Amino acid sequence: MIAAPDGGQRLLFIEVPEAKTVKNRLHLDLVPAAGTRDEELQRLLELGVRELDDRRRPDGSGWVVLADPEGNEFCILRSDAERAAP
Repeated sequence: MIAAPDGGQRLLFIEVPEAKTVKNRLHLDLVPAAGTRDEELQRLLELGVRELDDRRRPDGSGWVVLADPEGNEFCILRSDAERAAP
């Protein structure tokens, strides 16, 4: 894990068991700094990203897998406020 000195931003590198069919230079799991996961998803879709897989669950947990215009995949997770809510 690489963390910003103030703890505000982190990059975690993990190995996954799934094989990749197309080389992906980097995969980020992003947490919105403001607003909700779904608001950020809508904003990104309007900017031209593609939704690849919706992993949201009925209880509000989960994530959405997206791809930028070059095909690089990344995920949008719930915000810190969403995760802290009861």
